[in-house]
Amino acid sequence: MTAPTLRLPPGPVDLASIATDAASGFDGKKADGEAALAELGPELSELQERLFAQRVTDSAQRILLVLQGMDTSGKGGVLRHTVGLVDPQGIRITSFKAPTEEERKHDFLWRIRNAVPGPGYIGVFDRSHYEDVLIARVRELADADEIERRYDAINDFEAELADQGTVVIKCMLHISAAEQKERLLARLEDPTKHWKYNPGDLDERALWPAYQEAYEIALERTNTDIAPWHVVPADKKWFRNLAIGRLLFDALQGLGLEWPKADFDVEAEKKRLATSDPGAPAT
Repeated sequence: MTAPTLRLPPGPVDLASIATDAASGFDGKKADGEAALAELGPELSELQERLFAQRVTDSAQRILLVLQGMDTSGKGGVLRHTVGLVDPQGIRITSFKAPTEEERKHDFLWRIRNAVPGPGYIGVFDRSHYEDVLIARVRELADADEIERRYDAINDFEAELADQGTVVIKCMLHISAAEQKERLLARLEDPTKHWKYNPGDLDERALWPAYQEAYEIALERTNTDIAPWHVVPADKKWFRNLAIGRLLFDALQGLGLEWPKADFDVEAEKKRLATSDPGAPAT
């Protein structure tokens, strides 16, 4: 499969016209998709390690993966099955909940800036700055003028990240209302999943049309060449995981990562090692 099939084209967005159960660009079934992700793992892991190694060269390169979606769309599943394929020491995951009292004292991007990954890292936002134009719009947590300001502020912020060497991958996990209902029911029927169920999810589900409209506006207003949106069909969990794996792989490969060159005499160090004696002073 090729990731560009998921990229959102510019212009108005109609989520109802985008299938939630498709497997765009992939011809296989579930077992094939799971096998493809497993096969991708070693390559993805090596590229991530190369990125992490670049820190010794003072490279500014890094990746920020933004995951947005309705409840049960699978943000946690992506973290486990896709992001979990690479070395955790090179990953920084931030799950944004309701702002704290301290965070409310600052501009909405203040806490986001504090969580931007450092050079060499893959940062993952489980929810993100987009909550401030999604739930804030639906729940009227900010007035209309402030919401409008935020779209432009987000675009400026993401352009700033790109200028600093960050590749921004934005994924909207596109789930259907019917599939969400099945997943919520599965949580209620399985005692081992009760901890994942939040009664408030039904309150948000009741506002589904308003959220779809808020997503459409946000996607259109912030779908830039620098940080484009990808709408990832999320009804098929296996495809969702594979699709984001391909997006990560393509982004890492696009950085042209090489292993850093040694800044010391390798042969001289081999000779020193050959004659070294534990406990003896180095020569």
